[in-house]
Amino acid sequence: MSGTLIVALDLDTRAEAEMLVERLGDRVDFYKIGYQLFYGGDGLELGKALLRAGKRVFFDLKLLDIGNTVEKGVGAIARTGATMLTVHAYPRAMRAAAKGASGSDLAVLGVSVLTSMDDGDLREAGYDRDAAGLVALRAQQAKDIGIGGVVCSPREAEMVRAIIGKKMAIVTPGIRPAGAARGDQKRVMGPREALEAGASHLVVGRPITAAPDPAEAATAILRDMAAEIRLA
Repeated sequence: MSGTLIVALDLDTRAEAEMLVERLGDRVDFYKIGYQLFYGGDGLELGKALLRAGKRVFFDLKLLDIGNTVEKGVGAIARTGATMLTVHAYPRAMRAAAKGASGSDLAVLGVSVLTSMDDGDLREAGYDRDAAGLVALRAQQAKDIGIGGVVCSPREAEMVRAIIGKKMAIVTPGIRPAGAARGDQKRVMGPREALEAGASHLVVGRPITAAPDPAEAATAILRDMAAEIRLA
């Protein structure tokens, strides 16, 4: 399975995001829009503009609410033509999201355990499973419900691929090229290693957006990903 790079537009304003997209040019055709830009930087309209320009858009909104609200929210995003949307991987939320996306090309992704969390964070939150155990549970539930894929750390990608099979997407944040700072991420891996472990889509933010030359940084990551593909 070849991998896809998704650049996270974790920026404050639409103008900053558009400048980055312009600098990356044809190197990147898939962008993630999360809370920071969606709520504070006209991210919904930017996403629609990117879609009109032929780019793919991943709205990372991590929806979680009563079933009707999730269903209607997912339906609204589906009508934009977006490629991917996240919901928290609680079974009821995933079922509602699957219903809201029905008949569209939107891939609903269940967020299992955030890559900024470790076993200690889960214990503090009241879970009686470690991170790997909870990811495994959510992956099986996502498969059974029939959504498009799972978001997990690259460290769980191999395990998740064994659970969900070949067709569903495994989208991995927490990608850190050699020498890149981890920041607030705890369960990280390099691009090539993540693909070898079974990831299908790699989400990269700060190693590209905060680089002195974002285009060069993206090219280096794509080169690393392509090396994995040639070896496969």
